[in-house]
Amino acid sequence: MKEKDDMAWKVLSSQYISQEPWFTVRKEKVQLPNGNTIDSYYVLEYPNWVNVIAITKDEKFIFERQYRHGLRNTSYELCAGVCEKEDSSPLISAQRELMEETGYGKGEWEEFMIISPNPGTHTNLTYCYLATNVEKISEPHLEVTEDIQVKLLTIEEVKDLLENNKVTQAQHAAPLWKFIALYGGNWHF
Repeated sequence: MKEKDDMAWKVLSSQYISQEPWFTVRKEKVQLPNGNTIDSYYVLEYPNWVNVIAITKDEKFIFERQYRHGLRNTSYELCAGVCEKEDSSPLISAQRELMEETGYGKGEWEEFMIISPNPGTHTNLTYCYLATNVEKISEPHLEVTEDIQVKLLTIEEVKDLLENNKVTQAQHAAPLWKFIALYGGNWHF
């Protein structure tokens, strides 16, 4: 059942502040349903993103370890990336990213969850996939701006990373915690 969105804000004016490939921002003047206005509301436009909980045939989780300059630290992450315009679907984007960044592919794939990075300010969604029985097909094909270490972890090591705040990317922690909640230690694909 679709509800009427009686809480939607009315856009009174909108202008782009920046239109760079990784920093597209617009400033809007909006009116709330109660009549109040916000003169400067900033919206970040991004393409949709993907990430993958990838599990090998021998039940190892594929993680990436890489430096993130925003927080200035090195962390553990899922394979993730951008839905490119030439990709026909988020699934194709996820499969491409896993192959490019880790060299793993094939297996069984399912959409696991769809989340928003920040619905208050971001226009995009993150499509999270669960890929089981993946296998090493080739060496990674990294972009010149990528410096990624591929790590194969047990479920116990994944739980330890989560419990000790070693997965700091919220869009990666959310599907991992969902996986733990659904399957815990009682899973075999």
